Amino acid sequence: MIHDIADAIVSYIGDMGYWGIFILMFIESTFFPFPSEIVMIPAGYLAFEGKMNLYIVIFVGILGSVLGALLNYYLAMTFGRGFILRYGKYFFIKEKTLDKLEHFFKKHGEISTFTGRLIPGIRQLISLPAGLARMNIIKFSFFTAIGAGIWVIVLVGLGYLVGSNEALITEYLKSATLIVLSCVIAMIVFYIVRHKGRNK
Repeated sequence: MIHDIADAIVSYIGDMGYWGIFILMFIESTFFPFPSEIVMIPAGYLAFEGKMNLYIVIFVGILGSVLGALLNYYLAMTFGRGFILRYGKYFFIKEKTLDKLEHFFKKHGEISTFTGRLIPGIRQLISLPAGLARMNIIKFSFFTAIGAGIWVIVLVGLGYLVGSNEALITEYLKSATLIVLSCVIAMIVFYIVRHKGRNK
């Protein structure tokens, strides 16, 4: 069944082309709980088969992620916390979740928009506290693009190198996620130590 679903997604992306990747990654970056893995890994596989250009796939994936994050950013900045709590419940955003996101953003500052993009469960929503805090839009876009870019490249690389082997994709995705999370932790620690050093 999983193989059939994967085949259907590959076929769907193949039919819609780059627009399909852009739209799905845009949605993934907003409120909808839509995993980027089921978009970018098949896209990487299509690039491996020569049906898509590898670099355009990566670019379109990053562009969709950034614009989706910007939608969240502007909604939070324009309508505020009350709006998110009122309508966010329909997309599994609870007050407790928003509190944790705001705490994460305040604790780690602007770099959280970069590191947050690499953490499962946070990447889609880290733009909300950034919008509420009215973070500089250029910095927000830059850090979001870097964080999204790393994740997109990891997923596309898996699809390109491993192909349609589901067992290997699952195994390598877990390993890649652990490596990325370890790098995120290391960057946060470095940032905190450096920030404290500057304050002293």
